[in-house]
Amino acid sequence: MKDYILTFIKAFLSITVLFLPIYLIQTSGEEYSYTIKKVNPDEFRLEIGREGGTLKRALSGDAKTFNPVMAQETSSTAVIGVLFNGLTKTDLKTLLPEPDLAERWERDKSGKVWRFYLRKDARWFDGKPVTADDVVFTYNEIYYNPDIPSSAKDMLIIEGKKFKVRKIDDHTVEFVIPKPFAPFLQAVGQPILPKHILKKYVDNGTFTSTWGINTPPEELIGTGPYRLVEYVVGQYAVYERNPYYYEKDSKGQKIPYITKVKAQIIGDPDVRLIKFLSGEIDYYGVRPADLPEILPKAEEKDFTVYNLGATPSTLFVVFNQNPKAPIPEYKLKWFKNKLFRQAISYAVDRQGIINIAYNGLAYPIYTAVTPANRRLFDENFYPKYPFNLKKAKEILLSIGFKEGKDGYLYDQEGHKLEFTLITNSGNKEREIIGNILKDDLRRIGIEVNFQAIDFNNLVTRLMSNYDWEAVIIGLTGSMDPYFGQNVWLSSGHLHMWYPNQKKPATEWEEEIDRLFNRAAVELDPEKRDRLYMEAFKIIGEQQPMIFIAAPEELLAVKNKLKNVFPTVWGWYKSEYVYIEE
Repeated sequence: MKDYILTFIKAFLSITVLFLPIYLIQTSGEEYSYTIKKVNPDEFRLEIGREGGTLKRALSGDAKTFNPVMAQETSSTAVIGVLFNGLTKTDLKTLLPEPDLAERWERDKSGKVWRFYLRKDARWFDGKPVTADDVVFTYNEIYYNPDIPSSAKDMLIIEGKKFKVRKIDDHTVEFVIPKPFAPFLQAVGQPILPKHILKKYVDNGTFTSTWGINTPPEELIGTGPYRLVEYVVGQYAVYERNPYYYEKDSKGQKIPYITKVKAQIIGDPDVRLIKFLSGEIDYYGVRPADLPEILPKAEEKDFTVYNLGATPSTLFVVFNQNPKAPIPEYKLKWFKNKLFRQAISYAVDRQGIINIAYNGLAYPIYTAVTPANRRLFDENFYPKYPFNLKKAKEILLSIGFKEGKDGYLYDQEGHKLEFTLITNSGNKEREIIGNILKDDLRRIGIEVNFQAIDFNNLVTRLMSNYDWEAVIIGLTGSMDPYFGQNVWLSSGHLHMWYPNQKKPATEWEEEIDRLFNRAAVELDPEKRDRLYMEAFKIIGEQQPMIFIAAPEELLAVKNKLKNVFPTVWGWYKSEYVYIEE
């Protein structure tokens, strides 16, 4: 979804700070006040920086692949996102597309024919020039290849039709799209890949296993601001500035300013916190539970804590509705029942979860829209399921469950109402939520076997063998709902409850497909927003994903880093961050 693609380091938007409410922290019997700061994007001023230095950061887990087309999880995209560029990228201040590998573009009057003019100074890590052949190869032979599963493919099809991509000359590429549609320039921000390196793997059918994590870093050929030079599984990744990177600052200095990055692989957030406080990493995504420990040390350790506000990220529970899943048919019958899912939604104590797991720093949600999506967020438009265990149980009884002598509910065939709920280990918030759900559902006669497992194992279960019943997981969200099509369309690879459908399994999924397809070609912003809102209203009614909370994002940054400006969408002008020792 960048949307689901992650940038390499989280960036920031303004050096001018606004003050949020003071947090009063009790430590060792003493009260300590600290004002968490918020950046003001309207007053950002970029400084000319200095070259050099090493940025020390942390990665939350190992990559599963170095192949950007095959990467479906943040543990992979966080490692490799900085290695590649698309034709365009998004300006995180304006949220509008801007040039990247394409220095400019033009379209005809119909809005269906676009020409992109590539930068002539763009080179691959091996020094070879980026040409139109690379763009045509990437789209026609990789993204549109039926034998290569790709989440990007869902974003590059309009009403079931592909873009026509052809070479005009070495530095000009033409796209012909079936219909004009609003997010086209963002859609072509997908990574461009080197034809001279990867074509042989496409031709011999091994592309999907190409650039695995055992690939020597020097064989990974991209165009991004950094290249990977060392990767030790479970320990660290080392990056160096790409000597061929084409962007420069206003004085002609090379960027990125920081010439080396070392990223330790630290799965445990508690350990990441310790490393940040000890100076071994330069910034840290603060959990609400960390505030009592981290705020009193801000002055001594010389860092600033920012609250970036509501994020587009969502946390939810999903029940598996995939008929290919190795789970009992009677459980599939439960999970496919809208009233069953609504009953579970009523049994979720969202505000209690927010207070306990997020220290109050999150928003309750009932569909995929969060307060960060200002155009689509409307508290009164979407269905709500306020915490009500009595109502939850009444719904379950109304659809045929009966209470047994042991206090548990049983279906009409005598099967006990129980399921296994999984999440990724090491995520304290999700582990707390799992235990809260387990306890609350037990109160209405449901037995939950809650397990926390390794994240990459979790992804394998979700996306490969479908061996799961229910999961607590999240999505990073996207600037435009179009870039979530791989989740919301029934054919989508990340349509979590039942992915890759040949045709919609239900009438409501068919209607969501219809609304998303209409929105993709609707150029009137207000009409387009309304179509998306109607789709998310259906998701709120059907509850295929039982949404719980949208957390606020907190970030602690060492003050030696300059030109750092936090936004919930990522780092703004991350290549301009520099170190002042």
